[in-house]
Amino acid sequence: MVGEIVPSHIFRAYDIRGIYNVDLSPATMQRIGFALGMYARERNERSVVVGNDIRATSIMFANALISGLLYAGVDVTDVGTTSFGVCAFSGWQLKKDIVAYVTASHLPPEWNGLKLYTGEGVGFQAEANEKISAITMATATGEYDGVPWSEIGHYHKLQMREEYIEYVARRFHHPELFEGRKIAVDCGNGSMGLVAPDVMRRVHLRAHVLFPEPDPAFPNRPSEPTESTLGALKSEIQRTGVDFGAAFDGDGDRVVIVDDHGRVLSADQCGTILGKALLKEQKRPGSVLANVECSMLIERELGDLCSSIHRVPVGHTFLTREAKRTDAVLGIESSGHYVIPSFFPFDDAMVVPLIIAEILTRTGKRLSELVDELPSFPKE
Repeated sequence: MVGEIVPSHIFRAYDIRGIYNVDLSPATMQRIGFALGMYARERNERSVVVGNDIRATSIMFANALISGLLYAGVDVTDVGTTSFGVCAFSGWQLKKDIVAYVTASHLPPEWNGLKLYTGEGVGFQAEANEKISAITMATATGEYDGVPWSEIGHYHKLQMREEYIEYVARRFHHPELFEGRKIAVDCGNGSMGLVAPDVMRRVHLRAHVLFPEPDPAFPNRPSEPTESTLGALKSEIQRTGVDFGAAFDGDGDRVVIVDDHGRVLSADQCGTILGKALLKEQKRPGSVLANVECSMLIERELGDLCSSIHRVPVGHTFLTREAKRTDAVLGIESSGHYVIPSFFPFDDAMVVPLIIAEILTRTGKRLSELVDELPSFPKE
């Protein structure tokens, strides 16, 4: 599979990222797909779920990736343009070996890339990505070749969006759970606009939805939700008097929560509020994960409620891996990734605002009150 030289810097520790037609071309993505397929075959794995976000180049890159996978003799289930959560859910429920999601997450529109998970919802570790990088580089020398026509992988297109929505709805099935609750949701013209509004309707949670229309230019705010980019959401909270707001990133694996006073919660604060409720609901001590950038608020507020707190390196892949290894109740990543294994083994942001709304119903408190109850801790 001789071709153009693939720049090595697009292979990062836990994903693949590059600028369209500078670092990343369809030909490059095809070779990455072939390398991923060869990596899978070496592990006696033969099934991959492929999905993509709403970026202008994502369908093109997904098709190139699929072409490479089929050329390697690996079967592909294509779940199309959707959120990360729906894609990961598809691989998990269908019991596929690998989930490959074409996305550049929170980066600007000209970027794209690839995020890889096992079918069990654990992010690929650095060693796996290094192996895929090495195979990709080796394809330029002709060291690898595709399978014969009789061994080409099978292709199947499947939509799992409705199954995903129904799965989430079953977890919040009490009719009175969200009665009187209202939230504001900022989809940022990203992939969550394809899913979040319908989830909210299905669970009967009234939502004022901002920017639900997918637009790869991200015209209303950057795809990364930050304190400085959430002016529209804060204004909507003030205008409508909703209980709180939630802003998703471009592919839906991260969320930022804004309280009823317009204050942006840190991941520490949001995670602590989630942790208290989840640990009480689980009726078992369980462990909590937090990355090293989270403050000591986690230990201060959750230490007596859980069996142990494990600090993990920065990176959502560590959360998914350690959550599975330690049977954790919650994983908190300082950038806004949350792993809540009682719902999903992967970092899908969709359930976070639903759990927050549920907490407000059960406690009878405003979110700002729950935030004010937390002590302040500087990040070390």
